[in-house]
Amino acid sequence: MFSEMSFNGITRKEYERIEAWLKQTGIDDLKGAASEAETLFRKIGITFAVYGEGGDPERLIPFDVIPRIFSAQEWSKLEAGVIQRAQALNAFIADVYNDARIVKDGIVPAEIVFDNEAYEPVMKGFTPPRNVYSHISGIDVIRTDAEDFFVLEDNCRTPSGVSYVLENRRMMSRLFPDLFMHGDIAPVETYPDLLRQTMESVSPDPSVGPGDINCVILTPGHFNSAYYEHSFLADEMGIPLVEGSDLFVDDNKVFMRTTRGAERVHVIYRRIDDAFLDPLQFRPDSMLGLPGLINAYKAGGVTIINAPGTGVADDKAIYCYVEDMIRFYLSEEPILKNVETFRCSDPAQLSHVLANLDKLVVKEVHGSGGYGMLIGPKSTAEERAAYAERLKAKPNAFIAQPTLALSTCPTLVEEGIGERHVDFRPFVLTGENVQVSPGGLTRVALREGSLVVNSSQGGGVKDTWVLTE
Repeated sequence: MFSEMSFNGITRKEYERIEAWLKQTGIDDLKGAASEAETLFRKIGITFAVYGEGGDPERLIPFDVIPRIFSAQEWSKLEAGVIQRAQALNAFIADVYNDARIVKDGIVPAEIVFDNEAYEPVMKGFTPPRNVYSHISGIDVIRTDAEDFFVLEDNCRTPSGVSYVLENRRMMSRLFPDLFMHGDIAPVETYPDLLRQTMESVSPDPSVGPGDINCVILTPGHFNSAYYEHSFLADEMGIPLVEGSDLFVDDNKVFMRTTRGAERVHVIYRRIDDAFLDPLQFRPDSMLGLPGLINAYKAGGVTIINAPGTGVADDKAIYCYVEDMIRFYLSEEPILKNVETFRCSDPAQLSHVLANLDKLVVKEVHGSGGYGMLIGPKSTAEERAAYAERLKAKPNAFIAQPTLALSTCPTLVEEGIGERHVDFRPFVLTGENVQVSPGGLTRVALREGSLVVNSSQGGGVKDTWVLTE
């Protein structure tokens, strides 16, 4: 098990400041700061919703006051790797909605593309501005030792969590300002500006200057689990937060109702799932979206971020082929490797998975949030037997991976400071340029030994530092 803070018992250079700070700061003071952070987060309203479990669905994501740190050299590799991946995924989405060369060349099987529930036929033959489909990509990265980073998952639809990146930094700066006096921690507060630049750069009307491009965030409303993030980003970018009823389509252009009359909308950052975006194209019973939106989009009257149908690229079965995509579209070797993955749709690989359920993590192809998984080493014989029946009944709905020793990071827990497993989600912005804000979302599994970092299952978050020198 690799610790982010120390290697072979020696504290890594980038953590020396944290080691000294932890020695100087008592556990009681750290817990006091954590309690203050919780109070402030609750006052601000930084919650997410978990429905169907009873009790109060509005919860705080636990915030850990001990940061996770990347050296400048580590970040250089990560940044290049996630940019490469985002470029290949965008090329893949463009391809499968047009010539499908990667399918015709036998690299990716047709059925996992065209039979994929996230594949939207309405997008066939359409090219969005700058040929960008996934403008905001969240690439989930894990580490297993000092040298190796692996990609665990790609998120190309509407990746969430960036509001915590910014709020975590603000909280750490408020609680422990002395830690930032060296001036060598890359800022994350530029993300809203980068996001707005990305949005403006894909405006469908090149004749409109940047100052006149109207961008909005389209939210399903305050009952959505990520509503805080929607409103937070709108405030940070200085753009309207709207619901479908605030907009209308006229002559294949989108307009916003305001007290000053109708105003043209050029770019929509949608936080609504494909199925609910436009009742004329998808679910006719949707009250969340905007009738006529897709026709306006395809006519060049508005840009949608991220494009409908991008979910075809973050399916866990498609994940198996991303390294091949990099070679196919970019003619490069992958900087970041996939985790070894077994496709249960393949009979030979299914037999291997069934014979090794006690050693593997099995996931639903369309699953998310850490739900529907079997973590073999922590499962019972009864659980494995039941899961095996599910695998046999619908093998193409599952993939399996080895149980990896995710790296750990010092974390404040009830007993004091303990090592807990972490993962990392940097956010890649693709428009006129491809950019990564220096940092990202570090999620931490707060239960000892747990590998599940998802907030809906008890995971927490940390501030993530990228050192500039």
